[in-house]
Amino acid sequence: MASLVGVLRGGRFLRVGAVSHVAVLPVGPVRWKATPSPAPERLNELREGLVGGPGLGDFAFAGDGDLEDEVVPWRGQTARPVSTPRKRLPDWLKTSIPTGASFNRIKNTLRDKKLTTVCEEARCPNIGECWGGEEGTATATIMVLGDTCTRACRFCSIKTSRAPPAPDPDEPRNTGRAVAGWGLGYIVITSVDRDDLPDGGAAHIAETVREIKAAKPTMLVECLTPDFAGDMAAVDVVARSGLDVFAHNVETVEALQRVVRDPRANFEQSLRVLERAKMIEPDLITKTSIMLGLGEKDAEVLDALKTLRRRGVDVVTFGQYIQPTKKHKKVAEYVHPDKFEQWKKAADELGFLYCAAGPLVRSSYKAGEYFLKGVIEKRRRAAVAASECQ
Repeated sequence: MASLVGVLRGGRFLRVGAVSHVAVLPVGPVRWKATPSPAPERLNELREGLVGGPGLGDFAFAGDGDLEDEVVPWRGQTARPVSTPRKRLPDWLKTSIPTGASFNRIKNTLRDKKLTTVCEEARCPNIGECWGGEEGTATATIMVLGDTCTRACRFCSIKTSRAPPAPDPDEPRNTGRAVAGWGLGYIVITSVDRDDLPDGGAAHIAETVREIKAAKPTMLVECLTPDFAGDMAAVDVVARSGLDVFAHNVETVEALQRVVRDPRANFEQSLRVLERAKMIEPDLITKTSIMLGLGEKDAEVLDALKTLRRRGVDVVTFGQYIQPTKKHKKVAEYVHPDKFEQWKKAADELGFLYCAAGPLVRSSYKAGEYFLKGVIEKRRRAAVAASECQ
């Protein structure tokens, strides 16, 4: 069988079949030229190669669309990645649909005041449990300085941009008014990274804290801050704002910082931020969080715990990393709940004021309930021990 090619008037090629030779003819009427078929030996060689080459399964797969790549060699060359399904979510990580009066009240107020929460932006699995908590234990995490970050960490689903919109100057006041009527006992203020602002947004965060305290003096306020690109003057502004807990997350062990966080963040810089806040306000409680399931080793986790305690961090939380979208870093392991209990015990033995550890724990997960219950119980035990010694 022969393959055919031709040339249309005007010099435009018309391809009729797969060819190995093309005849270029002068401009004129359409002409056709037959080319010889490949030799039988060449056909046999191609057929043999196809037998051992990629099949339909390498181009189509059955699954939920979430992939992990595996490089497969073929005929001495590196072939396209073969796709395999990602790890399935274990039962202990499945949560119920959020409902309840408290949940709806908080959600409606957020919409009315045009406020943003990290609970929604980061797709937190605990949103129903935190927002729907009992009076005094319900918790919400307000995200200030907009919903667009100047960094792009591989674990985070918040949208990014080098030039986010300017902060809303009314946001601190609106936040204070909103949370005062929620019946919350504990509020967490966090923010996106704003490397585009001279102070990283520190003054805006501090003003938000002051507005909340003015609206409801009994409210406990935690600030989960960025690292302000290592600007300690910005850390000082937030530390002196009147907050109760200064939180900044190291996110993962030191060895995985570069593959998990934005290159502008690092373990030592985060430690300096936490250390500085404690130095400026010695009575301030400092807090950080570590995600598990990113490929960390036990020895690395233990070393991180020891380093954090040595640098004066009071509270640590452990939670399971969950891949927010297919574009983000894949889960290396779904850590069993028993392992979280092991790390909680290790943190207690190292002398942390409090440790919350569990697959669904987040840095601000039911912060009011966890923090208040843990700290108050420890202080009561200390008071009883002191009275017995008298």
